[in-house]
Amino acid sequence: MSDSKRGARVAPFECEKKSATGSRGMVVTNHPLASAAGSEMLLAGGNAIDAAVAALFTLTVVEPMMVGVLGGGLAHIRLADGRHVVVDGLSTAPGAARGDMYRTVSDKLPNYRETEGRANEVGPLAIAVPGALAGWASALERFGTMPLADVLQPAIRLAERGFIVSPYLSDCVGNLARDLARDAGLTRLFLPGGARIAAGARLVQSDYGQSLREIARSGPAALYGGPLGAALVEAMKKQGGLISAADLAAYRIVDREPIRGSYRGFEILGPPPPASSGVHIAQMLNLLEGYDVAAMGFGSPDAVHLIAEALKIGFADRSAATADPAFVKVPVERLISKEYAAERRARIDMARTQPWKAGVPSGESRNTTHVTVADAAGNVVASTQTINGLFGACVQIPGTGMTANNYMFNFDPHPGLALSIAPGKRVFTSMSPMMAVKGGRLAFALGLPGGLRIFPSAFQAIVNLIDHGMSLQEAVEAPRVWTEGGVLEVEDAIPDSVVAALKARGHDVVRSKRIAGGMNAIAFGADGMLTGAACWRADGTPVAISGGLARAGIGFSI
Repeated sequence: MSDSKRGARVAPFECEKKSATGSRGMVVTNHPLASAAGSEMLLAGGNAIDAAVAALFTLTVVEPMMVGVLGGGLAHIRLADGRHVVVDGLSTAPGAARGDMYRTVSDKLPNYRETEGRANEVGPLAIAVPGALAGWASALERFGTMPLADVLQPAIRLAERGFIVSPYLSDCVGNLARDLARDAGLTRLFLPGGARIAAGARLVQSDYGQSLREIARSGPAALYGGPLGAALVEAMKKQGGLISAADLAAYRIVDREPIRGSYRGFEILGPPPPASSGVHIAQMLNLLEGYDVAAMGFGSPDAVHLIAEALKIGFADRSAATADPAFVKVPVERLISKEYAAERRARIDMARTQPWKAGVPSGESRNTTHVTVADAAGNVVASTQTINGLFGACVQIPGTGMTANNYMFNFDPHPGLALSIAPGKRVFTSMSPMMAVKGGRLAFALGLPGGLRIFPSAFQAIVNLIDHGMSLQEAVEAPRVWTEGGVLEVEDAIPDSVVAALKARGHDVVRSKRIAGGMNAIAFGADGMLTGAACWRADGTPVAISGGLARAGIGFSI
């Protein structure tokens, strides 16, 4: 696209992957086998919800460091009739959790979230009540067309027969080897002979395959009241965790209305609190609307400085106000209003960076996965799911192959604040399964993993598409920036000349090889064509479907 080439002259970068196009369906996930599983459902006559759930279960097998049935997440669903629903299957704090349950190390960045013994990060006290399985099963039952047992078949097959380990999975195991070695089950699977499992090796997860078969037989009741839940509770009792049978029985998913913002003629839709993304992406886009961002050019000092200041404003307000709305009154309308954006924008200095504090009264880990799926009927799913940190709490439930989340790390370990721990409180999240509509027609859907860096990265991709006119592949692969605690991280593709100009404006700039994770997205053409794209930061793969059944009435005889 011509506009994207204009931006590329300022900060050139080469796309490492190619997009895919199709007319009858698209599945984009962060692993080729998960994309294949979703495509299998579409080709068998299922819809986008069937495909997304099949892909997510498959990701629990082939991306076990990122996602699992003991995790949690969000599914942003646009139905064929144009309705949107956000299925909130986020984890909750156990009933026995308390705001002062951890001993904190510091009240300042960068160690603000650390606790003594890393108790909120690794081990049984880091585990929150899981919501992923409940969310997937509920979405499938209400909006899908296929039985749970059918969409589980690809995951069961890969768990029991095995799959070939990618370099990405092997590297993740190497990075977490010390923590994985604390658990016998994880050690047996991922550290055979004391060394990380090698890329190219076949990984078989027999115990987990049996757990998936139990879910196929019993549905979510297998965990929320059945044998898998009993195994989890028993492990918590033995290891000192907090999750009880009552916690599992009490868990409920929540359907939420998306946040709706507007930006340069597009309606931008994203998840509401306890997710940060819908509110703060709308807020940051409102800030940018007062500038000619396209004229600045992608990656220019002005463009990067403006993005950085918008991120700092968004994070300042997020820390004060975005939390579980059942516990904290979140001033959503104020935060996403054009008037509030004008007040904050008036203080932005384009010549100099500055610290920002929350403009409203006060009332996570990097490792996640995302799928984006569309079918020929107009159903679309953007779903971000996680066990939070790499391999979650690094605890595998004996005999089940299930890896537990460490979602308690997302809470503020300091008591008395908007994001502090409370019994039954939902974790807050940066997950950003976003969609954009123009003229009543869906324009694009996207999302990515990456902890606190998720919604800033999704925000930048939206700007890339709308302001800089990038192709979908360019938008998901474009170099990113991120800032927190006074440091501005920039990916390596940002030129040295831009870094120097940012330093001259007062930014403390550091290079980063990767900001957030592998984004994947689908764009919807006016001609009905679907374009899928996945970026270089993960094993993401788009699978497009075209063609279809034979024309009716043309059967022949010999």
